[in-house]
Amino acid sequence: MRQLPGAAEAVRAGGVGERQLGRSVLRDAGFSGRRVLWWWMRVQLTPLQARLAERLTARNPRTEDDDALIQAAVAVVFAPDPDAMLFIERAERADDPWSGHVSFPGGRSDESDPDLLATAVRETMEEVGVVLQPDQLLGTLDDVAPRRTHLPPIMVRPFVFALDRKPRLVLSEEAAEAIWVPVETLLQPGAHHALMVGIGGAQRAYPAYRLGPRVVWGMTERIVTPLLALLRD
Repeated sequence: MRQLPGAAEAVRAGGVGERQLGRSVLRDAGFSGRRVLWWWMRVQLTPLQARLAERLTARNPRTEDDDALIQAAVAVVFAPDPDAMLFIERAERADDPWSGHVSFPGGRSDESDPDLLATAVRETMEEVGVVLQPDQLLGTLDDVAPRRTHLPPIMVRPFVFALDRKPRLVLSEEAAEAIWVPVETLLQPGAHHALMVGIGGAQRAYPAYRLGPRVVWGMTERIVTPLLALLRD
């Protein structure tokens, strides 16, 4: 295992710097009342996490600047051993267009959130009981928005975090189940395939990952696939 890159690399990682951490994030992490430059921190990374950190540092994520879109964020959480990503199966709810889907912890921005990073941290704590720390942030991926017109006009910003162990999870009523999926499972040949989905009376093929009885598709698949591409190159 090795340490995260230094100050300049940390600031460039996904364009996330001190300002974007937000006071509420620092307060939840135990830094109340103090200005904290997060590159002072150090976190031990697995080789896969270190490779991902380097590749996030080298790119500029695409952002959605349409003010008409609802703002939301998710946390893509990595932890060993083996290296795995944390997914949740959303609880069945009539008012949730993604009810029952497999996704990352996250949700819509709240008025109390100073920025979308704070949204991702808050939602992760609320949904799975994990308090993410500033020094666990590796960077961001491209913003994603629904391509289907019947879904809410929303943009989702994915923030990538690395933990040194799998934490104890406490699920809220919004999460029916939490699943740690090994990265190698998602990288296996044939893991990424076409899924037929019936929408509006018509069948259409969507790219997807099958995780046993569960399927990752839609906006979550559009986060996972470019992320895995960073690990393959």
